Amino acid sequence: MISLKGQFLVAMPDMGDDRFKETVIYMVGHGDEGAMGLMVNQTLDDMRFTDILEELNIGEKDDLIRLPEDVKGRQVLRGGPVQRGRGFVLHSPDYFRQDNSYSVSDEVCLTATLDVLKSMAFQNAPAEALFALGYCGWSPGQLEDEIKANGWLTVPFSRDLLFQTPIEARYEAALGQLGITRATLSAMAGHA
Repeated sequence: MISLKGQFLVAMPDMGDDRFKETVIYMVGHGDEGAMGLMVNQTLDDMRFTDILEELNIGEKDDLIRLPEDVKGRQVLRGGPVQRGRGFVLHSPDYFRQDNSYSVSDEVCLTATLDVLKSMAFQNAPAEALFALGYCGWSPGQLEDEIKANGWLTVPFSRDLLFQTPIEARYEAALGQLGITRATLSAMAGHA
């Protein structure tokens, strides 16, 4: 099996599950035991990063009020339908804590502990980060079957796509990396 860890999945137009319509998923893990990824192009419109900080009692109220606007306005991503109350941070490797951070690749780490949220809020580190609630999970063989059934396209990793491209433009940008657009994307596939 070729691992998709560190790559993107892009939902095909006739994805049968509406929860994944037009999604871009960054794959955190993929192996014989199954797969895990985080959606990186859908936000939770009714929630901001400061809401999470307040809910978890991270920082004093006065400190939260004085946070820079880019921190206050940081969007919270809908990472997936599994454990929607659990937070995950995809980030650059300049922030790495032994036993807390997981290295997905040389360019991306995953941390799911409170220390990274504190650092994002009050220390402006890591340099690049996305915060998501929930994740996408597949049992052994499930993702491979979905790809064979034409449910997903795979897209090579791009740091720009993950951290720099505006969230609402990531679906088109991911397709663009394959040289296609929404208009030229066919729901039909052939298998050799």
